[in-house]
Amino acid sequence: MVYDNGDLFEPAVLDINTEQILATFNNAIGNLTALSLGTGYVTKSATPHLMIGAFKNLCAISFSSDYSFPAVDKLKEAAKNASSAPIAAAASSKKEEAVEVEEEADEDVDADCGNLFGDDEY
Repeated sequence: MVYDNGDLFEPAVLDINTEQILATFNNAIGNLTALSLGTGYVTKSATPHLMIGAFKNLCAISFSSDYSFPAVDKLKEAAKNASSAPIAAAASSKKEEAVEVEEEADEDVDADCGNLFGDDEY
């Protein structure tokens, strides 16, 4: 038994290896990063996530407008190449298969919401 400040511990607490220390440290860094991203307070561990998010926003703006920059030109070209092949394949398969699917009409359901909006009249 190990005695420390009036507490007794089993000897197994002394069997800490490097992998356990690194796992605990990585868990703490992950929690710090999540807290940073959630609160908007910038830390070093959250910076890569913020930069990737900013790049995604720039790509979205570029895709929806005429603005372009070299990194997004490659993405636009890849999107054009990737999106044209499935559309052509889907069009040819639809021509080959003429299957009718009956769509059930959506029924208006008058559900009781338990006076959710404070209106007693129905």
